[in-house]
Amino acid sequence: MKAILLPTDFSNNSVNAIHYAMRLFKDERCEFYILNIQKASSFISDDMLVMSSTATLYNTLVEAAKKSINNLIVNLKKQFKNDNHIFHALVDYDNFVDSVNQITTQHKIDLIVMGTHGASGLKKMLFGSNTVHVIKRSKVPVLVIPDKCRFKNLDEVGFTTSFKSKYEEQDFKFLRDLLVRHKSHLFVMHVIQSEDTEIELNDNVDFFKLNFDDVSIQRIPNHKDSVYNGIHEFADAHKLKLIVMLAKTHGFLNRLFSEYRVETFAFKIDLPLLVLKQVKSDS
Repeated sequence: MKAILLPTDFSNNSVNAIHYAMRLFKDERCEFYILNIQKASSFISDDMLVMSSTATLYNTLVEAAKKSINNLIVNLKKQFKNDNHIFHALVDYDNFVDSVNQITTQHKIDLIVMGTHGASGLKKMLFGSNTVHVIKRSKVPVLVIPDKCRFKNLDEVGFTTSFKSKYEEQDFKFLRDLLVRHKSHLFVMHVIQSEDTEIELNDNVDFFKLNFDDVSIQRIPNHKDSVYNGIHEFADAHKLKLIVMLAKTHGFLNRLFSEYRVETFAFKIDLPLLVLKQVKSDS
């Protein structure tokens, strides 16, 4: 049974991400941990003045959040009617990323699913700061769902890489299981860097052919404007339903993050993004 963490602030985009997860895993037995994280700054002084003498700031925030999560769970059960799914309500009062990591360890989470505003909603950024920090610091895969993105199928999936390091089977177990269950075709999108040698261009081709049943390798020239635009054009042309990357300490994803300041991201792919994590660190 998969354990999936669903952080929510009850916004439309976070609830949309939860609905995406319900559909994505509709045929799998899952435990969903719906998490709301409170912070003291969200509770204004006027609210504190009207609290009863026996109430505490913590209890007031937590009880309100628990009620909201329980209402959300009632609606999910009513809408999706899936006996494969078990729900747990969690409320924490902590730093966002620290809380997510603690819950991930405590409940042996397999995947974190988060919503974003998406490229169509914000021109300056795809990810909120919490999402970026979770992607960078999480030890388990993170699935990012843009606002208004609805699950249809996973018939075409793209994994983007620069082939700058060797891959290990255990790093791709989650992705391989997902693709098998959804009978997906995997495009391995090799973004060519100007300094690549012919040997590097062929690295890891055998790895993907050995570890994935339905796979093709595609070379993508480094776009004149940005790597993102090159990936976007390929995704649009091949009607991809999901983009996948592998986060490494000095990997391709980090180079993409450093290409632009986080607050000025112009990642125009309004598609779900799955960020895998290394099971063991680079040597």
